[in-house]
Amino acid sequence: MLIQNYKLEFLRSKCNPHTEGIHCIAHLDKDISEVIPYLNADLGGDKCSDNPPFVTFKVYGKLITVHPDKIAINALKDQEEAKKVVNWMVREINRVWEQKDKIKPTYEVLPKPQPIEILKHLPKTNCKKCGYPTCMVFAVHVAEGGRSIEECPELKHEEKEKLNSYLSKFNKRFQIDI
Repeated sequence: MLIQNYKLEFLRSKCNPHTEGIHCIAHLDKDISEVIPYLNADLGGDKCSDNPPFVTFKVYGKLITVHPDKIAINALKDQEEAKKVVNWMVREINRVWEQKDKIKPTYEVLPKPQPIEILKHLPKTNCKKCGYPTCMVFAVHVAEGGRSIEECPELKHEEKEKLNSYLSKFNKRFQIDI
């Protein structure tokens, strides 16, 4: 296990102190620089660098940035949500570290599913049965890993197969229970 302990710090936006959301920094108990390219390769980072080392993920409208000594997360509702997201990220870091022999590390940003390509396979009825106002909004959440195509009740079998084929080209994305 790479990360065993961390200390949470909660912050409000300095630019707009009246916003309701909070930011969270999890200060880690050790340097995790070595896991960063493995995380990027396994989870498909949105931005990654080796100097200084970091990887950033966009998940459910939040930015999660993993640094050698901390995890920074923005746009959180409250401390409970922050704890859930940090715990998830720590589990992922530890999982990736334990499986690093099976992962080819990279700092290169890998291709991501594109919402417009996902939308092409959706029914485009804007029925709202998935909980979103439009099929495009749903497609964005699928591209970010926040929703599964199974959550579209109007998606026909043939289009579901085509969409699964398209999505299978990309790294796994996120499933956080928030």
